[in-house]
Amino acid sequence: MNESSLESIQSERTCAYRILRYTPNLVRDEWVNIGVLVYDPRSGERRLRLIEEQEEYNRVRRLHPDADESLLRALRDNLEDRFDSARSSNGHGTNGGGSGGRALEELLGRWDDTLSNALQLAPQKGVISSDLDAELERLYGDHVALPRFPGRIGAPGSRAQMRSYCSQVFRQTRLWNRIQKSVRAAEFTFPGDPMRIDYSYRQNGTRGFLHTLAVSRAPGDAKAIAYTAEHIAAKASLRTEFAVVTDIDLKDHSDRNRFVDRTLRDAGIEPVSLEHFAVWVGKLKPMIP
Repeated sequence: MNESSLESIQSERTCAYRILRYTPNLVRDEWVNIGVLVYDPRSGERRLRLIEEQEEYNRVRRLHPDADESLLRALRDNLEDRFDSARSSNGHGTNGGGSGGRALEELLGRWDDTLSNALQLAPQKGVISSDLDAELERLYGDHVALPRFPGRIGAPGSRAQMRSYCSQVFRQTRLWNRIQKSVRAAEFTFPGDPMRIDYSYRQNGTRGFLHTLAVSRAPGDAKAIAYTAEHIAAKASLRTEFAVVTDIDLKDHSDRNRFVDRTLRDAGIEPVSLEHFAVWVGKLKPMIP
């Protein structure tokens, strides 16, 4: 057994998770999984992930044509705000330390009674894990992510698949605990902005941002990213830099790729193809404290 395996075993802990379900019609009792909450009942450390890709919202609409998409898009920020409010009112964090675990359990107990009829928490289940982030990704893939059928093998990657690879690179380079994940864009744009930037880091008085873009699926998203980057540069208290990881190399010229490349670069954003991401992170690593 190598040293890293021994450290992993020693750091394993018993955690709990709840699946978030969207149930627009309680009478029919038809629901679809839309998110995962995994947490340590002792410390209160938690991780939350909900659907955010347009394909995921489309799947909900196929199952429930009258689904309230605006409610779903605002749901994560709403739940995070409730976590933060509970942390403030209890005088300790629901994200770790002290009696945060008890406070989190109390909050979830209230949610079971008071959440919207359209949103429900599945019964709590246990899991043993040494890495909440990795466990969140695994549970999300098992219970929420879009099913991947054999006919789709080889299809261009989704942002979820790209983030999974990026996260793996960050872990392998031991940067995972030194970067911030899922940053609210509303911090720099306007209240209610549902966008979340995948990663953020700090280096030598500069705050960096990194986001994934599936050019082969949604090239138009480049405009939203450019808009966000410009607002970040204008409002951030530190000097900023912004990079975007693309699923394809934009040097493979086509009108679509030229559009994305020009849109990003005009906003001061560095495009990084997924195949070159590991090298890019290797150059970044020495600069992150």
